[in-house]
Amino acid sequence: MSNLSEIVDSLEHRIGALLNKHEKLKKANAELEEELTVLKSKQLQFENEIEVWVDKCNSLKLANSMLGSDQHKRETKLKINALVREIDQCITQLSE
Repeated sequence: MSNLSEIVDSLEHRIGALLNKHEKLKKANAELEEELTVLKSKQLQFENEIEVWVDKCNSLKLANSMLGSDQHKRETKLKINALVREIDQCITQLSE
């Protein structure tokens, strides 16, 4: 009989330890999920910021080339040609 009570006590102790560990893991998981949410938000913010800076960089390159900078003349000519083609397409569509 005492052997049975020892087994039951041992099981109770193990179950208690498992429940305790389960609660700790649930808390850690919740903290990690919250951290993940914050990090995803920051990532989106940084991606948007990068996009803004890339646009600014491209605008500056275009402005430099228009000011006579030899460094980006080819890119500017290509961009102007693309814009002219786009305008021509719009005119064609309007005349149809």
